[in-house]
Amino acid sequence: MIKSMTGFATAERTVQDISVTVDIHAYNSKHLDVMLRVPSGYMLLEEKLKARIAERIARGRMEVKIQVKDQSEGAIAFEIDHMRAKAIQSALTELKNEFNLQNDISLELLMSVGGIIKPVETVTEAESIWPVIQECLAVALNNLETMQKKEGDFIAGDLEKRLDYIEDCIAEIENDTDELLSHYQKRLRDRISALTRDIVEIDAGRLAQEAAFLADRSDISEEIVRAKSHVQQFRHIMDSEEPGGRKLNFLLQELHREFNTMGSKIGQADTSHKIVDVKSELEKIREQIQNVE
Repeated sequence: MIKSMTGFATAERTVQDISVTVDIHAYNSKHLDVMLRVPSGYMLLEEKLKARIAERIARGRMEVKIQVKDQSEGAIAFEIDHMRAKAIQSALTELKNEFNLQNDISLELLMSVGGIIKPVETVTEAESIWPVIQECLAVALNNLETMQKKEGDFIAGDLEKRLDYIEDCIAEIENDTDELLSHYQKRLRDRISALTRDIVEIDAGRLAQEAAFLADRSDISEEIVRAKSHVQQFRHIMDSEEPGGRKLNFLLQELHREFNTMGSKIGQADTSHKIVDVKSELEKIREQIQNVE
């Protein structure tokens, strides 16, 4: 199964007076990297949250923001900043004496300065709200997976076309190598004729021996067999339910190695051009795989 690493998802769950919102942004990464933003009172749940994410996501950078709102009675309280109140009263009294003011320093005057009474959020017990957070996270991860699978389908379609082309090229290269012996015989005959201007008679037996030696050095049958196997494995991993980004990347490196070896062995221009075309396709596949989980 091909699944993209990028995506965005959000989910919200409300149970009685508790509301939980989960936002997830997913990006490319070689490994699983989870960045959590949770309210300070719920930091104890961080390891549980990361464990749930790791169960669903194989790799990628996950930026997860969790918000918790408690609208229950008693969830919000107020506190008095006594030090600030005394400092403000002292400053107002000093101004009153300095300018001989007759006004009284009232509660309204103190409050008008601001910052004396502040709301304080009381955090609900983290463990008691965990089931709601867990359910909301699961929904968000489901939404993210739906989006990633949809994008993965487009990537898989593109990869299939490129693999078809590579298989066609392998078949053509294999067909070209069947004529290597006659190719080297002709090339040797033409070269000797050009050097000797047809003065020296060519020993057919020796010519055949040298041509066979060159053909043996240029034999790429093993590389072709391995390349075919790698392409088959590539397709098998794409069809598997397990995340295969790392495996596909490894197979791609092996394919590059096989075609590099073929290119160094083969001297035929047509075959060399096909190998260059295949390596170009492999590079395009590599770019796509960078986004596969």
